Amino acid sequence: MSHAILVDLTLCVGCGACTTACQQVHNFPEKENPTLDDKNFTTIRTVTENESGDEYYVRKMCRHCEEPACASACLVGALTKTKDGAVTWDTNKCIGCRYCMLACPFDIPKYEWSSMSPKVRKCTMCYQERHLTADMELDDAGYVLDASGERVVIEGREITAEDRDTIIELTTNMDDNRASACSVACPMEATVFGERDQLLAEAKRRILESPDDYVPRIYGQKEVGGTSVFYLSNVSFESLGFYTNLENSSYPDKTWRVLEKIPDIVVTAGVALGAVYWITNRREDVKRYEEEIKSKRSKKKA
Repeated sequence: MSHAILVDLTLCVGCGACTTACQQVHNFPEKENPTLDDKNFTTIRTVTENESGDEYYVRKMCRHCEEPACASACLVGALTKTKDGAVTWDTNKCIGCRYCMLACPFDIPKYEWSSMSPKVRKCTMCYQERHLTADMELDDAGYVLDASGERVVIEGREITAEDRDTIIELTTNMDDNRASACSVACPMEATVFGERDQLLAEAKRRILESPDDYVPRIYGQKEVGGTSVFYLSNVSFESLGFYTNLENSSYPDKTWRVLEKIPDIVVTAGVALGAVYWITNRREDVKRYEEEIKSKRSKKKA
């Protein structure tokens, strides 16, 4: 079952409940009006629409592409598109090369600039958090254990019983279903979590039944091959700062065509550098030989 998130910008009031819930579920330091970085996976910015001058609240987060360019660009397989729909990352595999940052068409993954062992981090649609359950066993120190008896680690943090209970509360909606923390916290239901096909059908229904309230476009349905985060709006997405010139085909083929050239580039560069090194040393050898000849000639004259 593939899940997704529907963000209806016509309903968003900019309260920031989604950003606060995201910070809490990931145990990040809470701060108002955050920027998208390694400790804030979602933000809300205020955008003034050019023609009307009206203000709109725009939420930014990972789009969880159907064929993620970030995963295709990752050299070590730290990023994975799950059957659940979320694009997750493995902190134990990440080497901080930042190829995913270059590949992402939405400028989402962020680097841990302040860390001594920096990784690249982003939203995971609360994938691991949604799979925590209250009946999971604990070890003697009070840490949650997985099915294999190992401590549950989420984004480098070992999860205690207290952490588990907090996470379950933040990721359980009013229907007692598990969902992303941002969708559970939204008081206006501007952010909705559910099955991808059903949310796509719901987005189409809203546009069809209320054509005056929405522009006839579901952002994320076709962009870069489709994503698992859909947006609805009553003004053009371009006026809200969305990237609207993206191709409808997925990006992995493009990123691979670039990355597959890297070995050739490395070999060519290596050969070129080797040639430079040989020429430089050859010149030095010739110079030393000439100096020796001059020295011998000077001694003979003396």
